[in-house]
Amino acid sequence: MAEVKQAPVLRLYNVAKTFVTPHGNVRAVEPVTLDIRQGEFISVIGPSGCGKSTLMNIVGGLIEDYEGSVEVDGIQVRGCHKEIGMVFQEESAFPWRTALDNVTFPMEAAGIAKDERVRRAMELLHLVGLDGFEKRFPSELSGGMRQRIAIARTLAFRPRILLMDEPFAALDEQTRLLLGDKVLQIQQELNQTTMLITHNIAEAVQLSDRVLIMSFRPGRIKRVVEIDLPHPRSSKMMGGERFGQLVATIWEDLREEASKGLQELERVKN
Repeated sequence: MAEVKQAPVLRLYNVAKTFVTPHGNVRAVEPVTLDIRQGEFISVIGPSGCGKSTLMNIVGGLIEDYEGSVEVDGIQVRGCHKEIGMVFQEESAFPWRTALDNVTFPMEAAGIAKDERVRRAMELLHLVGLDGFEKRFPSELSGGMRQRIAIARTLAFRPRILLMDEPFAALDEQTRLLLGDKVLQIQQELNQTTMLITHNIAEAVQLSDRVLIMSFRPGRIKRVVEIDLPHPRSSKMMGGERFGQLVATIWEDLREEASKGLQELERVKN
């Protein structure tokens, strides 16, 4: 009996973007076509300026003026969508609210009853490993903990699709690895479709089912690397032979594109 192919939860079809500037048009992203399945973890990696964040902002609805189409469950969308949540690199916890109040905020704005939003927020804080820190303010927490608050607050919307734009970039390597393990655990528990933008090759291999390597500007998908490491995953497998092979494979493609970026930077300077 033939295997039934799962319909994509998220589809990008010929998505492209050109920015109009006073100095002329800048082609940021060439047409990208991509199907992402329910529960799949995708990482997008490429040199600075290759259009990674532009692509994510299009999917997340922050950029509405673009070519092509974005579909959720086969329905074309443009702009913000209730099924899509976003986590950014910049710290976004409200400093005047406790961890619990940060997570309840979107539910409060949506008019959910207090008892229900507190119950759900406590579950989410447990999910991201912040039990016992409910009444702490962001200034009393580490950078990794503050980023966990941001993740929990985004999950309060219960999005089926989670977009993350370099959420661990400002963290030290050890915290980054441990938080990556936590994100992967959450993603597996919720069967959440996830797209991660990152510069870190090891992070992409650790977390992903597929890694999309983007070319230097204008960005296009140069190669898709299937990550055939077994699940469940954790940072413990980073010393393994296959892990190293995958990192080397991605770097081989990425190095060429990063070199183009450096050459362009030197050209602009001169």
